[in-house]
Parts: sequence; C-alpha cells; structure tokens
Amino acid sequence: MDTLRRLEATRYPLVEQQVLPRDAMLYALGIGFGENPIDPNQLKFVYEKDLRVFPTMAITLCYPGAAARTAAHTGLDMRKALHVFQSFELVAPIPLNRALIGENKITGVFDKGADRCILWTYENHIRDGASGQSICVLNGASMCLIGGGVGGPRGESRPRRKFPSRAPDAMRKIKTLPQAALIYRLSGDYNPFHVDPEMAEQGGFKHPILHGRCTFGIAGRAIVQALCADDALPLSKMEARFSSPVFLGETIRTEIWSEGRQVQFRSYVSERDVMVLDQGYAELR
Repeated sequence: MDTLRRLEATRYPLVEQQVLPRDAMLYALGIGFGENPIDPNQLKFVYEKDLRVFPTMAITLCYPGAAARTAAHTGLDMRKALHVFQSFELVAPIPLNRALIGENKITGVFDKGADRCILWTYENHIRDGASGQSICVLNGASMCLIGGGVGGPRGESRPRRKFPSRAPDAMRKIKTLPQAALIYRLSGDYNPFHVDPEMAEQGGFKHPILHGRCTFGIAGRAIVQALCADDALPLSKMEARFSSPVFLGETIRTEIWSEGRQVQFRSYVSERDVMVLDQGYAELR
C-alpha cells in the first residue's frame, strides 16, 4: 500500500516550455516526416517557411519527466513500466515562440492484482503563459507490471468502443525509420529503454522498441493523410490504447473508420500483423 500512497501523493511543479520552430521540426522528423523531402505536404512540418506544428506534438508539451520522478520516491521498477493510454484535446492550435505552462497531476492509482500490475492515470492541462488561455488537455495512463496485489482499489475498466463491422473506410501504411527512437527522444522522452539494448533486454525485449507516443503520432499522420488531404489543422482530439510494441524499421498500418467528424482507428505492424494501437478515436474540427 505504501507504493500506492506515494504515487497518489506525487506532486509536480508547473512546467514551462516554449515551442521553437526547431522543436516543431524535430518532432515532425521523429514521427517520420521528411521521408520524401520534396513533398510539400511534408515540408510544411519540417521547413521553417510557413511552418506548421503537427497536432500530435501536444502530447510532448510540458513533460515533467514523470517516469524518473515516480521511480525515485515510490520504489517502482520503471524497467517494468509501460505507457498504456494517451489522449489529447486541442482547444487552440499549438503556438510557436510563446511560453506555455503545464499543470501535471496524477488522477488515479489502481491495484490490478498480484498477477497484473499497478496502474496510474494522469492529466496535464497546458495554458498560454501570458494570457492563461487553455491550449490543450492531455490524459494518459501507465502501468508497472510488478508490484500489484497489495490491497489497493482496483478501479473500473475503461469502457471499450465498438468498432464498425464494415471494412475500414481508409488505410495508410507508414514505415518507421531505423533511427526513429533516437530522433523522437529529443522531443523530451529520454527513457533509455528505447535506445539502450541492455535496458531493452532487461525489459524483456531483444531490441529497443519505439516510443508508444511516436507510434501514436504516426497514426495521427495516417488520419490526416487519409481524411484531411494532409491538412493537419482539423485534427483536434485523439486517443488510443497501446497494445503491443513496435520495433524500429517496422511498418505501421492504420485502419480508419470515418463517421463525419468522428473517427475510429486501429494500428498494426504489417510485418507481424500485430495490433499496436487499439481503441483509437479522433475528432476533426
């Protein structure tokens, strides 16, 4: 119970960040933009001329380094920790060259049993530092595969969305770069699990795996390609569960169902036909 209480008591300081053009371009490179360096639909995210911020960059903003701080005072073995859910909702486009303030908090801690895990949920509300205007709200969940069964609340399972029975309305394949994790980590997620072969082996993987948040961004690219004619502005909300890891260099196939402004999606690794994102949902302006 002590671990659960320490998790519940976690408090984060306000995190300030300014998104510079370089940051926006680096994030876009991390999720694979620039693979065709003369495609104008890709250049607008990786070239400072008329630069646009891709919406899924929201999930990297005002990141508190939660993994390291959580491990430091709870005793959780973060080598056994996985990111299992992520969402964002944009209230306004992500601005460049303006101070942003993120208020991070843990919203729930749950004991899923001795044979399962400890799971915690968290929220990050990001505002414009000058005006106080809300920019976006992020929600996520992580779990540690060991340490459960200590008597804490189990919590309710998140309801599952029912997917249409018809074939997908659209599908896109995007191949990940062999160096994707090395680039993506420079957007703020420095967990060595994704780049250090020894750390990956300790976590049960033969090779480092791609950041789940990078997979999430690639699925966002697929939605924008398929439904928005490569105009990213309409993508205002997105969420998904992380169901399996992606190895570097694999191809992510995203299957998409569209009902007006509402979108459902799943993502698979084509080479292994393994689902890597489940319960995907997005909204378009």
